[in-house]
Amino acid sequence: MYALAADAFIIFYMGFSIFSRVRAKGYLYVSEKKMKRWVRDPEKGRGPVGKMIRFVMGARDLEEIGIFFDELNQTEIAPVNRDLNVMQTCVSIAPLMGLLGTVTGMLSTFAALAGGSGGDKTMGMVAGGISEALITTETGLLIALPGLIFQYKLAREHAQYKAFLAHLQTVCSQRIYKETLKKDAA
Repeated sequence: MYALAADAFIIFYMGFSIFSRVRAKGYLYVSEKKMKRWVRDPEKGRGPVGKMIRFVMGARDLEEIGIFFDELNQTEIAPVNRDLNVMQTCVSIAPLMGLLGTVTGMLSTFAALAGGSGGDKTMGMVAGGISEALITTETGLLIALPGLIFQYKLAREHAQYKAFLAHLQTVCSQRIYKETLKKDAA
């Protein structure tokens, strides 16, 4: 039961940590129009998105902006991917820990049946083993099901953030390309 409690703590701690980190980026509150305005004039950018735009718009050409976005992806995307994988692993092992409790409970039951002489004491030991088996199975499933739904929701939100960054890269690259054409024409 302690292992199940620790597993549940890790699942929900990591889940809320991922949720707060992704939501703190503020990308949901930046409209397309505002983002394009900030790309044209990076100094007007506000919040984490404005900071990202100022960072990548320091690039001088398309190759350099690709390098800046690779660096941005390493700092923004990779840690969340790692934490989502850990969370997914913890969700996956919760029912297995419950199954382990079932096995130990059934072993206690069979040991009570084999060693007992019948009577109330033996029946109490059998009931205790069966109770342990059922409670750990139920607890494992009660941890895994909400954890699985939570992990799925976080993975969707993370995918949405990655799509935002890909779109931002496209907008910034277009801007750099247009500025390069103007410089070449002049």
